[in-house]
Parts: sequence; C-alpha cells; structure tokens
Amino acid sequence: MFKDILIVFDDLKTCEEALSYGREFALRMDARATLLMLVQMRFAGRTILESQRAELNRIEQQAADLLSHASAAFLQQGIEVSSAIRVGEPGQELLKFLADRPPVQAVIWGSGTELPGKGHHWVTRVAGNMECPLLTVSKKT
Repeated sequence: MFKDILIVFDDLKTCEEALSYGREFALRMDARATLLMLVQMRFAGRTILESQRAELNRIEQQAADLLSHASAAFLQQGIEVSSAIRVGEPGQELLKFLADRPPVQAVIWGSGTELPGKGHHWVTRVAGNMECPLLTVSKKT
C-alpha cells in the first residue's frame, strides 16, 4: 500500500521549515508527497472575466515557480513528488482535493511554523473534516 502526505500552502506562501519537515517525514514513512498551493479568489459578482483571467495567469505562474522550486529538493532526495494549484475558496478546495484522491496519511501546514488565526483561519475550520492529522512545524531555536 502506498503512503501519501500532503503539504498545503496558502496564498503563495511557503515555509522552508515545513518543506524540510515534509521531506524528512516522507523519507521516514517511505511516502510520496503532494504539494498543494491554495489561493483565495472570489468569482462571484460582476467581475470582468478579462481581468480575472489575467490575475489567474499571474497566480498560476507564481505558484508554479514556487512549487517547482520546492519540488526540486524532494526529487534530489529520491522522494516521489507531485504538485497542484487550486484557486477559489481554500477550505472548499482542500476538501475537494482530498475527496478526489485516496486517503493521505498526514496533511502538513506548509505556509508557516504555526497555524494562523487560531479558529478564524480556513485551515482550522476544515481540519476537523479531514481523515488524517494536520501537522505543523516549530522553528528550531
């Protein structure tokens, strides 16, 4: 049975400590890693599609650059890695992403050394709906 971990990033922010932890965790578990960049973007209302298309292109290019850079270290250590970008409401996009795949063994918060906004951020609101633990890392002092 294959083991998979998911490292989740919010709004184009990556944390090197979380990436390092994710690589070490994947090696210990002999697991594959998926890097998922979630970017908040609303599509409701009277928006001009041309401007949203341009913004989507900018977001996708920036996210692709960040994920490519992050993936390189996984590949150098022989860890199978894939990446994805989802734009929309981050909590919903994360749950849809998880529902569309086999279960993962852990989700790692990849945008910082602690969860943001205790209870007010989307990740803390959806954590109870996940089938696996949500892990965070601490900065080494």
